[in-house]
Amino acid sequence: METLYGFCTPPNNVKNALIKEGWIITHDPLFIQFDDVEMYLGAEKIIAAEKEGQKMAVEVKSFVSASLMSAFHFAIGQFIDYRHGLEGQNFAHTLYMAVPVDVYETFFMRRFIQSVIKSCSVKLIVYDFEKEEIVKWQT
Repeated sequence: METLYGFCTPPNNVKNALIKEGWIITHDPLFIQFDDVEMYLGAEKIIAAEKEGQKMAVEVKSFVSASLMSAFHFAIGQFIDYRHGLEGQNFAHTLYMAVPVDVYETFFMRRFIQSVIKSCSVKLIVYDFEKEEIVKWQT
């Protein structure tokens, strides 16, 4: 099994990390709907936050899976759908994907993964699950 975490990452860890950095949570969860398509899947959610005029939506991912590559493919697809849904709602928030630091430092350092992240214009928030801290912003 290629997973690095044997537990689900509660979105509260990311939410708490954002609050520590001065972000105000405005939607928890943020529901995205495009016409008759609802994009909220329940297991891992999107939150929205604001700070000093900046607005963002954060898709919290845990990458708990038998295959990190399968989880990555699914996460990228969701990210693209969510970004399109936000644009369709004229929701002026920049979308980020939040990933655990252990997954980022191993799996996300692979050249192929970085290439996909770049070509799909995915902005990342790397977080420490236990410390509830943001480790890195990759834009």
